[in-house]
Amino acid sequence: MAKVLIGDDHPLFREALRVALGDACDGEENTILEAQDIDGIKSLVAANEDLDLVLLDLKMPGVSGFSGLVELKQSHPEVPIVVVSATEERGTIREAIAFGAAGFIPKSLGRHEIAAAIQSVLDGELFVPPHARMDDEPTDEEKERLAIAKRMATLTPQQMRVLSLIAEGKPNKIIAFELDVAETTVKAHITAILRKLKVHSRTQAVLAAQTHFSKESIPS
Repeated sequence: MAKVLIGDDHPLFREALRVALGDACDGEENTILEAQDIDGIKSLVAANEDLDLVLLDLKMPGVSGFSGLVELKQSHPEVPIVVVSATEERGTIREAIAFGAAGFIPKSLGRHEIAAAIQSVLDGELFVPPHARMDDEPTDEEKERLAIAKRMATLTPQQMRVLSLIAEGKPNKIIAFELDVAETTVKAHITAILRKLKVHSRTQAVLAAQTHFSKESIPS
């Protein structure tokens, strides 16, 4: 028996995942929670510390790029999260793993394939589709995006919040007010962000963030 949260804004696909979960657990009665936007997912994860798995769609209300995955991994690093997405681009799959996903299941897989993938993750294994095998040599573009993803994953939740406010064009004084911290604290966070991302300016940091946290960063 497993306790699983399904996060997807399409009711029909949530139902399909329910069926696949039943197959994965040999018909055992699972506890299945559902949410259709990122705020609902975050609330349910916070209220259910005994979750065995989160199945997360990358493209849903309240999410830009990998922002939902990163927020959940930062706030609840102990909860396995599997991305379930219509996107099958190899680079996107590898970036999701770099951001901490325990697996990546394309929505194009059949019911029994999805069930087998879910079971493998519940058994503690990493699942990615065959065309995105992690031992294949990435392209130069994939290497660059993966390097940025790994650096972004080192930011703390507060540093991510500061970076998102910088991306909105807000000055340090306003960022300090919104986060209820001293302006010197904001400056310290920015210094740490630039160091971790290996960039030299706020503009470069924003460009790095847009690589993975804009609606255009995930191919359709």
